[in-house]
Amino acid sequence: MTPMYRPVSRRDISPRVFQALQNLDVDSLSECTEEEIRAVMPCLARMSLIGPLDQSPECALSRRMVFKILSGRETVNSIVGLLSIDFHALEVDVKKEQTLRQKLGNQTEDSALIQSLSHSYALEFEKSDPTRRLRLFLSELLTLMAQSKEMKPETTFKSSELLDQEIYFDEVADVLCVALAELTILLPIAEVAEALLRTLHGPSFICRIVANMPDTFNEVCQSLISNGERYEEESFLGRARLETLRSLCRMCPNQMLMIRLKCVEMCRMPALAVLLSLDYASCQKMMKIEKDTQLGDVVPFISGLLLGGDANVRTWFSLFIRNGQKRHDRATALQTLREELLRSLQSLVQMAVDEPLPDRCAVDASALLRLYCALKGIAGMKLYDEEGVLLLQLITCRPPPTEAGLRFVALGLCMLMACPSLIALPDQEQRGFQWVKWLVREESYFEKSPASSSGNGQLSAVCDLVCSTLGMRLLLRPASTARMKVAFTQDIFPEQVVTSHAVRVPVTPGLNADVAGFLPVHCIYQLLKSRAFSKYRVPIKTWVYRQLCESRPPLHPLLPSLVEVYVSSILTLAPPKNNQNQSGPTGSVDLGHDPISEEEIRIVFANSFSKNVCRASTDVQEYSVTAQLLLLYYALLYEDTRLTQVKNYMIAGINVKSYSQSFFANLPIRYLISQAEKEQHLYAGLFSPLLRLLATHFPQLCLVEDWMYETSDNRLSSLCSPHGSVPSCSSQTVSQAFTDLVGCPAPAMLLMQKLLAMPPKSLWQIAHTFISQFRSILGEAVPRQVQEMYRQVWLKLNSILPRQLWVMTANAVRLQLSLEDCPPPTLTQDHLTFDPLHVLRCDPRVFRCPPAMQIVLYMLKAWLGASRTHLSRHLLDKPLCGPVAAQGPGNLAGVTSDSEREELKMALIAAQESSVVQIVLELCLQTDEDEASDQRLSELREIQSIVCSFLHQLFIADPNLVKLVHFQGYPSALLPLTTQGIPSMHICLDFLPELLAQPIIGDLAKQLFAVDLISHLSLQYALPRSFNVARLAVNTLSTLLSVLPSNGRTEIYLPALPALVRIATAFPPLVDDIVSFLVQLGRVCLSQSCLHGSYDHRIVSSLLRQLDQEMVLDEEEHKEEEESVPVKVKEEVVALPQDDCPMEVDIKKEREEGELEEGELPDAKMNNVLSNSTAPVDRIQSDNKTVKSFDFATSNDLSVPFTPTQIRQLFKLLPESSLMGAEVSRTFSQLCNKAILHKKIY
Repeated sequence: MTPMYRPVSRRDISPRVFQALQNLDVDSLSECTEEEIRAVMPCLARMSLIGPLDQSPECALSRRMVFKILSGRETVNSIVGLLSIDFHALEVDVKKEQTLRQKLGNQTEDSALIQSLSHSYALEFEKSDPTRRLRLFLSELLTLMAQSKEMKPETTFKSSELLDQEIYFDEVADVLCVALAELTILLPIAEVAEALLRTLHGPSFICRIVANMPDTFNEVCQSLISNGERYEEESFLGRARLETLRSLCRMCPNQMLMIRLKCVEMCRMPALAVLLSLDYASCQKMMKIEKDTQLGDVVPFISGLLLGGDANVRTWFSLFIRNGQKRHDRATALQTLREELLRSLQSLVQMAVDEPLPDRCAVDASALLRLYCALKGIAGMKLYDEEGVLLLQLITCRPPPTEAGLRFVALGLCMLMACPSLIALPDQEQRGFQWVKWLVREESYFEKSPASSSGNGQLSAVCDLVCSTLGMRLLLRPASTARMKVAFTQDIFPEQVVTSHAVRVPVTPGLNADVAGFLPVHCIYQLLKSRAFSKYRVPIKTWVYRQLCESRPPLHPLLPSLVEVYVSSILTLAPPKNNQNQSGPTGSVDLGHDPISEEEIRIVFANSFSKNVCRASTDVQEYSVTAQLLLLYYALLYEDTRLTQVKNYMIAGINVKSYSQSFFANLPIRYLISQAEKEQHLYAGLFSPLLRLLATHFPQLCLVEDWMYETSDNRLSSLCSPHGSVPSCSSQTVSQAFTDLVGCPAPAMLLMQKLLAMPPKSLWQIAHTFISQFRSILGEAVPRQVQEMYRQVWLKLNSILPRQLWVMTANAVRLQLSLEDCPPPTLTQDHLTFDPLHVLRCDPRVFRCPPAMQIVLYMLKAWLGASRTHLSRHLLDKPLCGPVAAQGPGNLAGVTSDSEREELKMALIAAQESSVVQIVLELCLQTDEDEASDQRLSELREIQSIVCSFLHQLFIADPNLVKLVHFQGYPSALLPLTTQGIPSMHICLDFLPELLAQPIIGDLAKQLFAVDLISHLSLQYALPRSFNVARLAVNTLSTLLSVLPSNGRTEIYLPALPALVRIATAFPPLVDDIVSFLVQLGRVCLSQSCLHGSYDHRIVSSLLRQLDQEMVLDEEEHKEEEESVPVKVKEEVVALPQDDCPMEVDIKKEREEGELEEGELPDAKMNNVLSNSTAPVDRIQSDNKTVKSFDFATSNDLSVPFTPTQIRQLFKLLPESSLMGAEVSRTFSQLCNKAILHKKIY
């Protein structure tokens, strides 16, 4: 068998010499032996010949010491002769040689360095002078360098007569060192080292070079590693490279770890990394640095490669292990590593036999077990029989029950599960199982070890346990673990034994995310998940409660899952089991464990906002926010799960405990969720599900305003003292500060600045006194800054216990009745949940105080959400079960289905919220008191803005509410406010056609409200959809004109005419339709006035016939003109501008004829004529045109455009005909002033 490595040369460089030369320590060099100095003599000789730049006495002394070392040595003369030749001429010849080889290749016999050889290279070298020796060597070296660049596979050394002769080694090494020192540019040291690797004594030559040139150590090593193979033991050149680097590292031991690091970084030469680790451990042992550790850092280093986070390194080294097993050569690096590990195992086993393992040895044994698990599980190394026996002996030893001993026991148990081959034989299995049974008997081991979790019988859980304990990801196959599973679940750890022991395992104190390893909470979680505690009636509530109370930030990631499986084990109904061996009725169902009581949860929150802070801090344990958040999550999740299964519980006849709403009202939910939101990095995995449950069951605590409000204000920090003290305040101080807000508001303002700086716990102690002063800020003379600061303090209180604060505020501002003998009852949370309108039954001054109004509307919105949630919860909590539900005494309405109940709930919510909208809208109406004061008007505008923002949020949350409110209607005076102040009013465009189409049953208010709303929306949203709705409104008014009686026309058209002006202003294309409608309405007014005797009916009839006849004549004249005009001119006449309408064309025509002056509109002349009441009759009577009879009643086509002359003739008579006629005439004047101008611009 060919040996893998060449024997170590006796010419190895002494580390002492190399370090002295590297540090230029001449004193240390003088202490070295002649044999040690021989290797670096070329460097010393060259140093002695070169003139020093440093002329200091120390340098001169060192120079003399070098001469002293070299004196008396014959070899120095030959080295001096080498250094005395003409290197300039030699350099020229070397360049020629290199050029010649590049042209003719390496097979040429011509050479610029040597002309002829009469003898062999070795004999010529021996007989030649120094110059010829140097030329002979350079010729041989250049040949090797050229061959090393050829891409040919190499299986053995390059033969060289000169370099292979060991007798000439020292002389050749001297020539090599001198040549590299003098011809550095022509002979790069990295290329020379690569060429010398292929020679028999290549490693020794390279070490000589580096020893004489210490500054090239890192360059040579890095070059050898980077040019090396990925797995160096598989080739001749790789083995040579490995031996060279080991020799270099033995020459400089302090660089071993650095060279090893380079191998790992480049993922090359793993065998070198392993051997360097072993060599370094040997060096440390020789230097007696590591007295207790035999392998130094070998175990941590190999474990880091296999268990580190770099996947490339792990794959690279694992493949090295797998390939190394295929080689049967005993000299491999892997085999050397295994032998060293085996010796360590033997030492530890022998130590455990004599006496219990000390903690230091237990730690080393634990690291060794993890390494073997990684080698087998990750790298796929197969254990030898001897290794398996020793590992089993080490695992089954009995260390003391210390932390290190418990860790060792846990790793040993997991290794038995991960490596079942350790107990493959019957005697091995018996030994392993006896040891595990000993663990069961020893409470100190069993209760603190992960052994108790292996009884759940689930392979995935066991795999997670093993991987978590070992700190590596392993794959446990069912086939290999079947025997272990049966033994553990039946013989050693039956499920009943595991559950009975698990509840006695102490909880982990101060459990947080930083506590690593396998913990009791992992075991309890797996057993709860498999329902093992429920199966054997083992109570687990106390353990879970204590562990939740012991939690600390940052949150352990398993605790939310523990809460979830615990709630599931409490509330999930077990499926019926028809088992004869089971006690109890056949097919019975049962719940799991007992829930945590309200009193137990209150204890955790007892010290949060207690009134007796000092007493609470001394008598009650202080629990962390993490524990409070987990118990809050438990209570919310419990209620959420219970409500989804209430019907199943009723069918099964099971009474399930529920947590009351008063219990939740006393928990600082809002404060806790804000703390979790600020520090989400500490509560990852809990904040999101907790927020989801909170938004579902308590939406009033998740309002947008709450998230926008920031409790930390920068100005508060200046009020705190440098020592961290905070201002304090008493209830008496609060009452005194609010005694005279009008005359002296400064004390109240200073007090509220202090309150803003107080911590929440201290601030809540005076909340009741502070809220009782609410009425004092409602006066008109109270400064606005006082009111704003009061609102800021109220918002800070709102972030603690908001629902209690809302109740206190509602009672503080409640409307005081005049009946002093019968005061109103105090409001509670139930009152406000059932009827949120209680909030609006408050002091009227609130409705003109913007800060107070903001508080009231905030509470109103919150209680509306609470009321909606209460109704939904009531439906879930009281489900209908079976057909007898409708006959029960509680079902007075005779509801028989859940859909009917849902409809009733939605109807009640809609009625409640629509009432709120109607009330707050009425608050925006201007009163006589508002008109009397500019301050009141300003406050009214602000109140209107606040109300519009509030209504916008309601409308966005429920768009159906918009439809309901507008079908109910509200004062039209508020339409400009709502359309301009509520951005979501555009929703009305969807249902306004439906509102216009409402049946007319003696009341036209809905249609009138719709038209008025459409006109305002048209001005606010000039969109195509608004245009269509506005056109529909105009058409609807035209249609109603023919079906309404006279009183109905007055009722709807009189107030609707201003809306037409707004519609025409917004949409000028509708001017023609509106004017046509006004003409039609004017005719109706004139006809009605004739019937009532206002005008001579003959005059009116003559006017109407004349208007109709003029329309016919205008059409005939227009047709004749079109026929007489040439085609070209006709096209020019017909092609009117796009912006001109028929009415504008008539206006232009009249201006051309002189009837209208430039810039005058038709209504200007009309207004001049209307100043004389007799003018219409005179002008009509003086008209001498001959017309034929025309019946107005037969003319139903009103879509023909009227000329301005015809329109003015009609509207001259309207103002005196009736009130309606006057309004129609005024509307037409507004159209002429506004709409027509808009149309021209449009």
